[in-house]
Amino acid sequence: MSRLTNKIIRHVRNTIGAGLFILVPVVLTYMVLSFVFDTIDGVLQPVIKGISHQQLTGLGVVLLLFLMYLFGLLGKNFVGRRFKKILQNMLFRIPVVGAVYSSAQQLIQSFSGSAETGFKRVVMIEHPRKGVWSIGFLTGVTEDEGGKALSIVYIPTAPTPNSGWVVVMPSEDVFDTDLTVQSAMKLVLSGGISTPAQITKKAYRCDGEKE
Repeated sequence: MSRLTNKIIRHVRNTIGAGLFILVPVVLTYMVLSFVFDTIDGVLQPVIKGISHQQLTGLGVVLLLFLMYLFGLLGKNFVGRRFKKILQNMLFRIPVVGAVYSSAQQLIQSFSGSAETGFKRVVMIEHPRKGVWSIGFLTGVTEDEGGKALSIVYIPTAPTPNSGWVVVMPSEDVFDTDLTVQSAMKLVLSGGISTPAQITKKAYRCDGEKE
């Protein structure tokens, strides 16, 4: 194979590789946004179809945004807050629905940092093996039958922190960090790309006093 042929092959391979690095993020972004758009748009499409007898792509998103804005306005005044409280009390009383609604509400408030009871602090645990650390959110403390302190930690998955798993583990194996809930969420959502310059960890006591 001649030197010119090698040069052409190398050029084509390198150029395709460069194009791949540009194209893949664009395609993945399109796929994610397309999935989100189709999901949101599909929520109200049955209603739109029932009224107009045809599917109007995109109108579901616009209508849903309008409803969110409307409910946001209602929630800011006295009448709206009163109505919200009555509606929530009704939902809480319905079996199964109440449990799901309550859990969803607490999860959303925890992610936004507005909940009094939610993600109390950002912690780190050694998982899935010793020497490898996972970011988690301390949600509560309890104890076992022998009185040993246990911590309840929610471990989010990247880049969708609303899915994850809960671990109950000895409090002595949980380490506190200097990260805020918002900065930890940014870290998870970005898949680790948005990383703080330093993460300081230290042991903590289950009563909230750091050692």
